Amino acid sequence: MVNMHSAQVLSKDEEILVEKCENWLKEKNNGDFILVSERFRRLRNLGNAVFDYPSIKDTKFVRDILLNENQLTESLLFFSTASHLLRIPAKVAALRSFLVAKFHAFSLLSKLTKENTGLYTPAKEISFSVVFTLMAENVYFSCLEDPGFSSNTKAKLANDLIALWDSGVDQRSIRHLMALSSLWAARDSAPPSFGTMDGNTELLRISFDMDSETEWEDFLKEESTNDKTRWALEEFLFGLSYEEILQIRSRLKRYGITTVGHEEVRSYLDSKPVYSMFNDHDPRAIYDFFIERRDACTLRKRVNAPGPLHTLEEVYLKYRIILESS
Repeated sequence: MVNMHSAQVLSKDEEILVEKCENWLKEKNNGDFILVSERFRRLRNLGNAVFDYPSIKDTKFVRDILLNENQLTESLLFFSTASHLLRIPAKVAALRSFLVAKFHAFSLLSKLTKENTGLYTPAKEISFSVVFTLMAENVYFSCLEDPGFSSNTKAKLANDLIALWDSGVDQRSIRHLMALSSLWAARDSAPPSFGTMDGNTELLRISFDMDSETEWEDFLKEESTNDKTRWALEEFLFGLSYEEILQIRSRLKRYGITTVGHEEVRSYLDSKPVYSMFNDHDPRAIYDFFIERRDACTLRKRVNAPGPLHTLEEVYLKYRIILESS
């Protein structure tokens, strides 16, 4: 019997999936069944503790100031900096830990149920949804500090971010999850061929695979003349940093080389590649690649260096949010 707290920890559909997986594993391998049962028992215990914390809105003092609507955006942005770890409300820090634990729990399920597609597929989808929820938090922070968003839109986004922290689910992300999923699925099916390093081949492949996403086509048309968006798109397409792409293009031009192959690209770089090699079989790789690019953007902002200042995912989701708010 699932108690009220457990129902909040995992959704009804998630609990049903866990039960089905446990029943299947119990028949197939009792050791795996015990492992999964214990993992989810601990996850529920952790969730019960996390969701027992009051909402951020019910916290009287944040950053030693009385929280009100006018200060909400500024206060939430304060939570985005790693150096402010000990100033972050316990609810926020605990929720992030819970999402990591939830990711590992459902990743375990997908690993143990590979022989059963009906169980494996939804378990892996939940793992991906957790990754996108963690990414969504970063996108919210990016939106809240963007001067292009109105104060009214920022207030709505701030409330959505608080709702994410309170429930562990991002309702806004649910509406845009398909777009992000489509973007990553298209990238997976179109690994970089490099060639002339203009990105046209990779972009055409991704656009072809996202033909059902009309917002993607409109996004490309509107942002085609924006250098920072183009640079962010190139990083996403090639899996290389802006600085590495410039380095490779410079070498091609210097030696009159017209095309470059996949194996040659890494040898052109003087040091270890900035971004990790992408592994489409591991949802963690999506988050790793996103965070590495986000951190590189943060550094460029800090030292006023050329290059993309936001990741492609941030730019694309912000575009969709603006459309939704207009």
